[in-house]
Amino acid sequence: MRLPYVPNPPPTSSEAEQAIVDRITARRAPRPLQPLDLTLLHSPPVADGWNSFLGAIRTQTLLPADERELAISRVAVCNGAWYEWHHHAPLAVQAGVSEGEDGLGVVKRQEPLLIEEGDRQRGGLNERQWAAVCLTDEMTRNVKVRDETFEKVRGLFSKREVVELTAIIACYNCVSRFLVALDVGERNGTGPDDAAH
Repeated sequence: MRLPYVPNPPPTSSEAEQAIVDRITARRAPRPLQPLDLTLLHSPPVADGWNSFLGAIRTQTLLPADERELAISRVAVCNGAWYEWHHHAPLAVQAGVSEGEDGLGVVKRQEPLLIEEGDRQRGGLNERQWAAVCLTDEMTRNVKVRDETFEKVRGLFSKREVVELTAIIACYNCVSRFLVALDVGERNGTGPDDAAH
């Protein structure tokens, strides 16, 4: 980590700051505060906004957990955000994605994933899962999404799901860039299969 973590429990200088810590603690419960929280709490207002946004993305969207966690895991691979990977790849598995080459193995590929290569490259991912990881790949690598990819996504997902999937991808690109820039969790330089730490 490029900065020291805030002590746990985090010190506060006002009731408003304590309320922020309490909200973050409540969202994380029953787990303890994470290294990400203890980094963000250097700026309580930023930590509070982050907590609110991530809380909505994680718990108030309708997108199925497998698709959400595949998208987040693909962001992690594209950006080398292994702290993010080690938190979200297991959640994809819990949601029913295979740990093998036909599931997470597809997500771990370093080369770009193209929607039109689905029949050859998607392994055991279903059509919606494949579309989610391809949209993730394009948004993360290129920002712009090709018409072919967007049309496929729009044909498989409702308008709300398209907005939620796009928001999840954008949100976790923000998360991964923060994690990697500050080396939160000391995972920079590792990879998806590194169990150390």
